[in-house]
Amino acid sequence: MSTPAHAAGSFTLSSPDIAHNQRIRDAQTFDGFGCSGSNISPALSWKDAPPGTASFALMVHDPDAPTGSGWWHWVVYNIPATASSLASGAGKVGSNMLPPDSVQGTTDFGMAGYGGPCPPPGSKPHRYFFRLHALKVAKIELPANASAALIGFNVNGNTLAVAEIMALYSR
Repeated sequence: MSTPAHAAGSFTLSSPDIAHNQRIRDAQTFDGFGCSGSNISPALSWKDAPPGTASFALMVHDPDAPTGSGWWHWVVYNIPATASSLASGAGKVGSNMLPPDSVQGTTDFGMAGYGGPCPPPGSKPHRYFFRLHALKVAKIELPANASAALIGFNVNGNTLAVAEIMALYSR
């Protein structure tokens, strides 16, 4: 994926729960499909979004999933430009912890909300890209059942910059 030039500069994403190129903890892994994690979405914070940022979108993807198209683990869009963080656990549907007007899209688990890593046993470590997009539009208007691919199409078409953390997990 090509990244806007600003992303290489000051726009950064950080977390006390996950670290770049490090193993994801059990607290953030899925509880199901043979995994027994706590499935708690990580706390995330960001700074130095580019001028003109009108909203944010978070797209969490595992390109190594054996599906032919990877696996979408968490999709949140219409995050207000005034936001600078997501609390730990904000990805739980009904938690009311997301910033106002934020929307959680349908993941490849077939539902909205955070779904942590749970790759097949014995596979090499999978990469989990937590990508925060600074968007030039305040809202993306999509149907409630929009797929992650449709959301991603609209997010990528409106991206000013991307900040990311790539974490790893295997079992």
